[in-house]
Amino acid sequence: MKQKTTTDLLHKNYINELKKEKRWVRFYQLLIFFLFFGLWEMAGQREWIDPLLFSAPSKIWELFVTKMNDGTLISHIGTTLFETILGFILGTLLGTILAAILWWSNRISKILDPYLVILNAMPKVALGPILIVALGPGFVSIIAMGTIISVIITTIVVYTSFKEVDANYLKVLKTFDATKWQLFKEAVLPASYPTIVSSLKVNVGLSWVGVIVGEFLVSARGLGYLIIYGFQVFNFTLVLLSLLIIAFFATIMYQVVELLEKRVVKSEKRG
Repeated sequence: MKQKTTTDLLHKNYINELKKEKRWVRFYQLLIFFLFFGLWEMAGQREWIDPLLFSAPSKIWELFVTKMNDGTLISHIGTTLFETILGFILGTLLGTILAAILWWSNRISKILDPYLVILNAMPKVALGPILIVALGPGFVSIIAMGTIISVIITTIVVYTSFKEVDANYLKVLKTFDATKWQLFKEAVLPASYPTIVSSLKVNVGLSWVGVIVGEFLVSARGLGYLIIYGFQVFNFTLVLLSLLIIAFFATIMYQVVELLEKRVVKSEKRG
């Protein structure tokens, strides 16, 4: 009984230490955030930096309120979010399907292996003009950019995870006459869920890059278009506002993926 009480006390202390550490981390994160914007505002107001080039948080906030009130910013944010989420989903799905095909057929895997390495090394952004000519100067080209930039890396990461599933476990299943589809469905795919979710984290950033570059090249709407437009008319407050909005929504997407990852890991532990 006494031993149980001591164990409970140690566990309680451990949990308290974890909570304390989490609070400190959150405190320093907020401190960096407010210090960064406070120093930026002060430097802009006192003209330690060029206010025309680097603007100031207060000016960016004023522009944000103005554009929200006239409704123009919402439509640009909506356009970019739609393209990014679609590119993100398509990139992850196609990458996982390609990885499954490579795992399914050793021959296809051997044939495509060098091409995957070449495609991964190639700067996908350079494909932008070709996509625009092939698919037309519209949102299809932009979504294709958001997709193509993440599909190869997803394929490589997920395929590697498929190959690393315990061979002995697969042999045991084969002794019970499991078909290849059953091996994939019951063992390989579930074991790779954590890797697939982790690849989503990488794809969040890549999808935003692909879509913004696509909007640079072709779009008349979206946050990428606002960045280019702000640069052309020398309105760097607009450029910085667009960049901060991109950072905000990319962070939200990343947090959603982290929540999904925690659920998958918990589910794996229960399993």
